[in-house]
Amino acid sequence: MTQTLTLRRPDDWHLHLRDGAMLKGVLPETARHFARAIIMPNLVPPVVTMADAKAYRARILAALPQGMVFEPLMVLYLTEGTDPADVAAAAASGLVKAVKLYPAGATTNSASGVRDFDKVRAVLDKMAEIGLPLCVHGEVTDSSVDIFDREAVFIDTVLDPLRRKTPGLRVVMEHITTRQGVDYARDGGDDLGATITTHHLIINRNHILAGGIKPHYYCLPVAKREAHRLALREAATSGDARFFLGTDSAPHVDALKEHACGCAGCFTATNTMALLAHVFEEEAALDRLEAFTSSNGPAFYRLPANTNTLTLTKGDAVRWPAKILTEAGPVTVFDPGFPVHWHVEG
Repeated sequence: MTQTLTLRRPDDWHLHLRDGAMLKGVLPETARHFARAIIMPNLVPPVVTMADAKAYRARILAALPQGMVFEPLMVLYLTEGTDPADVAAAAASGLVKAVKLYPAGATTNSASGVRDFDKVRAVLDKMAEIGLPLCVHGEVTDSSVDIFDREAVFIDTVLDPLRRKTPGLRVVMEHITTRQGVDYARDGGDDLGATITTHHLIINRNHILAGGIKPHYYCLPVAKREAHRLALREAATSGDARFFLGTDSAPHVDALKEHACGCAGCFTATNTMALLAHVFEEEAALDRLEAFTSSNGPAFYRLPANTNTLTLTKGDAVRWPAKILTEAGPVTVFDPGFPVHWHVEG
């Protein structure tokens, strides 16, 4: 029997589009299904100022294929030299919807991130004053901390003290991967939200390492134990307004993934909505998929939900391309490892 599900058109609250040839190649994969996306600013050089964000937005819109409608929501990259006045002006203009905190060295293109939080105190105070969200890559970079513990340690030693020192600061814990992240987000009050990726609902660390290293499952934050994956599933499918979709879809050409020191990132823009319908059906929560993909995120960012819709239909197994061919090189699409029967109709 055919099963159909119609949702408000979804948004992606954490997306990497890169630039140049890669941007041109992957942007249609997001714009096909998503109305808006929070665009990560970790280019080289990063998107630090209002002028940088304006120029990057123009490049994104120029790369959008004719006939597609998509709104990039711009983000500034927080550095120790960020000017609070520029941040306030960018927010007041409507151009910039958030500022991104990368601990220096935590992930791809994060070398310009923050080492000394006292040097960004004035920016954080200004953001709290004007209600501009801070998007946080929540991992410590201390090499003595096990990579599987870096999120939990960050919450205790960085995030919680930072929020206590800056009352009223609105924070998004991006791509949470642990039970500790779920618990902290639940208990954090109205100023705290959390995004969850598609791939962290599907894979645990065994998928990366068991039976040989699988570079296309390697991401940061790295996937954790099965108990953490199940905690993420419960949070995402709960309908709790604190949790919303941020795919962290992160394209890298295959040559840089299948490499002696491969890049971190899973590319899920192409098949996220089909995969999420599968996950939510498994959890008997299809009635809560719209909250996760289309309602909770806009509410946190104080934006209206989309009024147009997207329809999914269950039928024969979906066949999506194994790779997206870009002028920069091929990008492998995330493979869940099981058949998926939900088709996105538009």
